[in-house]
Amino acid sequence: MSVLKNVNISGFGKKYQGKVRDSYALDSKRIIVTTDRQSAFDRVLGFIPFKGQVLTKLSEFWFNKTADIIQNHLISVPDPNVMVVKNCKVIPIEMVVRGYITGVTDTSIWGSYEKGERTIYGIKFPEGLKKNQKLPEPVITPTTKAEAGHDERLTEKEILQRRIVSPPIWRQMKKAALALFERGQKICEKAGIILVDTKYEFGLDEEGELILVDEIHTPDSSRYWIKKTYQKRFSKGLEPESYDKEPLRIWFKSHGFSGKGRIPKMPPEFIAKMSSLYMSIYEKITGQKFIPDRTKNVNKRIKDNLQVRDIIY
Repeated sequence: MSVLKNVNISGFGKKYQGKVRDSYALDSKRIIVTTDRQSAFDRVLGFIPFKGQVLTKLSEFWFNKTADIIQNHLISVPDPNVMVVKNCKVIPIEMVVRGYITGVTDTSIWGSYEKGERTIYGIKFPEGLKKNQKLPEPVITPTTKAEAGHDERLTEKEILQRRIVSPPIWRQMKKAALALFERGQKICEKAGIILVDTKYEFGLDEEGELILVDEIHTPDSSRYWIKKTYQKRFSKGLEPESYDKEPLRIWFKSHGFSGKGRIPKMPPEFIAKMSSLYMSIYEKITGQKFIPDRTKNVNKRIKDNLQVRDIIY
């Protein structure tokens, strides 16, 4: 299977490379190309075929389904791996909304709770919670948006003291994040899926208005569980069945990797399994068949699609 490892296209100007996405700023627009690079533990771990296409098309689906809650940066999707978006000033806060207490990373709330902490991210949690249990109500656990390395935890008090955003913008961000999460949970529930937690990113447009950016409700930015088996597995103390990249994290941890040292190489059968999982979650949520574009020269296809739509010139 072919993969999009890197984007190498002339005519875009300066390239900005993230762990998964490459982007190019063009005046008031930005071209975002989602590759098949797979990241976790703040490292790029390998490549999953068609993953970039899934993230792009799923974000398009969710941006359309939530446009009535808050405006977003999406302008068009001219290619299976490309979003053309509004250029804006990104707010350096990741708004993580959690409906359940779970997780394996340093910024998850379960790890801290298990160690005895009851005030996490400035939020007080009740006694007696079990891993993977539904919280009384969703909570917002913000982190910094690190350019490199690990994101760091933030509290509401720290955000306002550091003046990362103004109090009115912060209130808007909180309100929008919770409304987006509620919408996501309702749509997922109809598809037999639990939206466990997710992250949102926001920016300010040219008029200083709050705008939803990045991606939304994808398997990379969200945790999904299968609703039908959740309660039974939870009551037995078993991990829920996942529809996200959690199996990938578990595979790497089982092979002795948690972000440091040599990266184990994923076997072909595991890569194929993860690719199938990404495509399946798209179909589950949208109710549409995922038809991957299997063009071998993806860089040429992307440039051709952008030129046809007069985006470059």
